Amino acid sequence: MRLQNKKAIVTGGAGGIGRATCLALAAEGAAVAVVDLNAEAAEAVAAEIREAGGTAVAVAADVSREPDIERVVATAVQEFDGVDVVFNNAGIIRRQTAVEIEVDEWDLVFGVNVRAIFLMCKHVVPIMEAAGGGSIVNTGSGWGLKGGGRALSYCASKGAVVNMTRALAIDHGPAGIRVNSVNPGDVNTGMLRDEARQLAQDADSFLAEAADRPLRRMGEPEEVAQAVVWLASDDSSYVTGAALVVDGGGIA
Repeated sequence: MRLQNKKAIVTGGAGGIGRATCLALAAEGAAVAVVDLNAEAAEAVAAEIREAGGTAVAVAADVSREPDIERVVATAVQEFDGVDVVFNNAGIIRRQTAVEIEVDEWDLVFGVNVRAIFLMCKHVVPIMEAAGGGSIVNTGSGWGLKGGGRALSYCASKGAVVNMTRALAIDHGPAGIRVNSVNPGDVNTGMLRDEARQLAQDADSFLAEAADRPLRRMGEPEEVAQAVVWLASDDSSYVTGAALVVDGGGIA
C-alpha cells in the first residue's frame, strides 16, 4: 500500500471529492482525520473507514477559523502521533458576478477556499518539518487556471489557491515538504447540483452541459481522489508546485 503508516488530514471530508479521497487514502494504508463542518457526516465517513478495517477520526470544524484549525491539527497529532499528508479540500462556490455578490459572501468564499489553506499550512508545516517532510495537496479548479462565467469570487479564490500552492512549494521544499494542487473540472457532486440551483437552471440540462468535454462525461469523485493519492504518495516524489488538471480534456 502506497500510504502505509501515513497520517492524513482531509478537510471537506464528508462528501463528494473529500469523502472519496478519505476512503482512497485509507485504502492505501493511511490513518485519516475526516474534517467537515457537518459533524454527523464526518463521523459517518470515519465510521465507514473503521468498518473497512482502517483508522479514522472525525473532527467537526469551521476551517476558516484559526482555533478550529489548531484543534484539527492537535487532534490528528494526538490520535495518530503526527501528520504526513494534508488534503485541503474544503470549498464553496457562489455563482455571481462582481455586481451581484455581496461583500460578506465574497469574504465567506475566500475564508473557506483560501484562508483555510493558509491556516492549515501555518499550523501543520512545523510538524512536517520536524518529521522530515510531508505532502500537502490543495484543491484548486480548472476555473482557477482560466476563469469562468458568473463565479467571480470562486475563480479569484481558486486562482489564489494555485499560486499559493507554488509559493508554499518554494518556501518549504528545502524541508522535504511537497505542495501541489489538484484542479478538477466538473465532477459529479452535490456542489455541482447546487450550482444549477444558484443559477436557477434545470439540473438535468446543467449536468448535460457539464458533460460536454472530450471524454463526453463528468468526472467522478473517485477519479479526483486517485490523483490526490498519487500526489500524496512517494510515486510523485519529484513533483512539487504542480497544478494537476483532472477535467476530462476540458483543458482547465
